[in-house]
Amino acid sequence: MSWRKLGFVYRPPGDRWWARGYAHLPTPMRQGDGSIRVFFAALDDQKFGRIGYADVDPGNPLRVIRTSAEPVFDLGQPGAFDDSGVNPSCVVSVNGEPHMYYIGWQRLQRVPYALFAGLAKFDSTGGLERVSKAPVLDRTDREPFLRSATSVLFDGGRYRAWYVSALDWTQVSGSPYPRYVVRHAESTDGFAWSDGGPVCIGHLGPDEFGIGRPWVVRDPDCYRMWYSIRSRTAPYRIGYAESPDGLAWTRRDELVGIGVSAEGWDSEMICYPAVIDAGGRRLMFYNGNRHGATGFGAAVWEEG
Repeated sequence: MSWRKLGFVYRPPGDRWWARGYAHLPTPMRQGDGSIRVFFAALDDQKFGRIGYADVDPGNPLRVIRTSAEPVFDLGQPGAFDDSGVNPSCVVSVNGEPHMYYIGWQRLQRVPYALFAGLAKFDSTGGLERVSKAPVLDRTDREPFLRSATSVLFDGGRYRAWYVSALDWTQVSGSPYPRYVVRHAESTDGFAWSDGGPVCIGHLGPDEFGIGRPWVVRDPDCYRMWYSIRSRTAPYRIGYAESPDGLAWTRRDELVGIGVSAEGWDSEMICYPAVIDAGGRRLMFYNGNRHGATGFGAAVWEEG
């Protein structure tokens, strides 16, 4: 198994008030006309984040068909959990209608931010509106620090989420960072979720402190997960794991089949993979250097 890089896809040119830079957390969705809409978060001059999109050709994902002139999803109200930014996580059908699970973030004082998962539904114009002003994955006594970056499937008659959960905060090179893993939660309706579920992907030794943005696919032979590995001594890399049931996972990072390039926009780090089957093949969209400051690119899965 390997991923063949197709190349760089998109980064905002910086001429829009809401998108001065970044194309963070690419999140693909198939559209009725056959194109792929890749949602992303961009930052304005004050570093607040909003969601826009780039539509691409599944036959040639490097060909951008159109981009959003305005954000399709804006900041939450002052004081809300998403008043500093909204980032896409995944698009899932909930009760027969497409919804987006998203990351809402808030700037804090003693640590830099708080991240919790929200849910929004699509309106008739393709924009998004909040299902609730509160998170659907909120703080709990067992998970008080961070619950977000969900990958959601409707599987076996219920919704299943694999998400990022912080164990605590730690110091890395003198700055505070969450120490986070991937957990599993379940829901009967896509709105109310269990908490404190099992750790699916944890850390391999003290150097690692973050397993970020999981993306889960159920294939006939197993569940597959791609994620981002963050360590004290190296920038983000993409990891890979397999599971027979979505609960017990075996890390097989050596089989991930994609790494940094020798030069260019993804030569320092690769992170935040999102996988979609479209046009008869499997594609991955992912971020490169500086967590998406250089935009996102695409790769195609090749077996053998």
